[in-house]
Order: sequence, then C-alpha cells, then structure tokens
Amino acid sequence: MTRDLMYKDVIQSLVVDAYRALDVPRGPGTRHYRDEQLATLPEGARLWALGVGNPTAWAGLRDGEMVADLGCGAGIDTLLAAAAVAPTGRAVGVDLLPEMIERARAYAAEADVGNVAFHHAEMESLPLPDDSMDVVISNGALNLSARKSRVLAEAHRVLRPGGRLCVSDLTISEEELPTQILTHPSAWAG
Repeated sequence: MTRDLMYKDVIQSLVVDAYRALDVPRGPGTRHYRDEQLATLPEGARLWALGVGNPTAWAGLRDGEMVADLGCGAGIDTLLAAAAVAPTGRAVGVDLLPEMIERARAYAAEADVGNVAFHHAEMESLPLPDDSMDVVISNGALNLSARKSRVLAEAHRVLRPGGRLCVSDLTISEEELPTQILTHPSAWAG
C-alpha cells in the first residue's frame, strides 16, 4: 500500500532546493555511458550528468523517431537521443528546473545539435500533444516525482500506439524505511 507522506508541492520544493544547491557535480552519471558517446558531448553536459543509467543504450532509437526525455536535467540523454534519431528525428527534453533547461539549451547550441527542444514543465503535465512520441526515456528522474502514476499516465498519453518507454531509475520499498527517512529531503532528491 502506498502512503502519501508529504504533499506534491512540498516534495517538489525539496527536490528543487536540492538540485539548486549543487555546484558542479562532476558527472557522477557518466559512468553509465560509452567513451564514444561522451566524446560527442560538451564538457558541461558531461559534468552535469546526474542519471543512474543510460536509457539511450536500451531504447533502440532509430532515425526519424520522436523522443521525449522526462527529467532531462542538463540534457545528456536528450542530446544522445537527438544524435541517434538524426537526421529526420527529434528529441524533446522536459525538466522542472529552469536552470537545467537553460543548461541543456546552451549545451545543445555548443554541440550544434538542432533537432532538439527543451521545455520547462512538470513530468506530471507534459507540454506535448497526444500520440506524438515514438519513445519516452527518463534517467533517474521518475523517482523524484511525488505522483509517479501521473508521470506514467502522461508518458502513455504522449506515446504513439506501439511506442516504447525506457526508464533507468531507482526504487525502494516504503515499508522498509521509517517515515523520518522517507520524508527527508535527501531521500527525495538523492
């Protein structure tokens, strides 16, 4: 049984504050990528890699596909997806933090990647049309949402029939941890 220990706004605030407090994280998520992938990215995109996996390695991306990256952060997976679906496909990154969207846009411009777009929005309310994406990816972000079922419903809404969802993330059983840990900012943002 799932318990709502805090309200969505409180959880979002904890996550936003934790990510805004980061200086330059030095790319802890880069360990999940091949050297050839990392070599194609601006240094900033590598330094801000905060994910827990590499969904682009498993999503089976093909030329011409439309890809949405939920919780795109500074854009590492969005940029890799854009390269994988080029020249006729497109990748769209969505993130809650305007600072991350600014970074992602800057790194896309630095890498001269034109088949991308970035939106400042919630994963629970995607600014994308119904049935518009072939693939939805997410890397270490779905766990940050207070309404995971809503994120999955939105992913389903924007996916075309036969579309694919590829998520790299963390899970934990709420029954295994006391409330004090489950409601701690580090537990939500870490």
